[in-house]
Amino acid sequence: MKLIPSLLAAASLGLALTATAQEPAIRKTLAERIPQLEKIDEVRATPMGGLYEVRVGTDLFYTDAKGNFLIQGELIDTKARRNLTEDRINKLTAVDFNALPLQDAFATVRGNGKRKLVVFADPNCGYCKRFERDLQNVDNVTIYTFLYPILSPDSAEKSRNIWCAKDRNNAWNDWMLREKTPAAASCDTAALQRNLAFGKKHKITGTPTLLFANGARVPGAIGAADIEKRLAEASETASAN
Repeated sequence: MKLIPSLLAAASLGLALTATAQEPAIRKTLAERIPQLEKIDEVRATPMGGLYEVRVGTDLFYTDAKGNFLIQGELIDTKARRNLTEDRINKLTAVDFNALPLQDAFATVRGNGKRKLVVFADPNCGYCKRFERDLQNVDNVTIYTFLYPILSPDSAEKSRNIWCAKDRNNAWNDWMLREKTPAAASCDTAALQRNLAFGKKHKITGTPTLLFANGARVPGAIGAADIEKRLAEASETASAN
């Protein structure tokens, strides 16, 4: 069993050396032929022989050793039954829960508030409203809500009014649970722009998007039972560490 880490390390080293040898040619060819790929962040070999990953930010492409062909799509390991592209993007866009800019969110504390949950939500998102209703059944949790207005200009207006309200929690709950439109308000809304920039960087493309303390990320609404399950898993991970 002790040989396995060594074998994996050797395989990773082999892929890295292969990519290093081909990287200059790939970079040169793609930059000359496709202006959008002039600034490539990384070139690395994939487990598929002769195929190389080209990364620009968090966008992934695949090419041959000379950069003569370019593929935009997903690489599937059929033997392991894994989507290698998805795995890689998840790693690239992973969010360090402890490094989240919580000052740009508003907190809701229920019970002892020991468990932590982050939600990126748009006030005009129907799934977010359903999620908020289910969330009412979850106790002993601190919920950090990042207003993330991506659906319409009205979403931006409602987010501004909620963020600028004297009591953000009340304004949020009045709208999400009781359809009471938040009163017009104004204040410094730079936090909302930072939320949008953060979401773009980490490929948060839909709402609600949930982040748990163990690094788990869930795109979309889930029910109270599933929330409880994932919070318990996050707590177990924290205890183990």
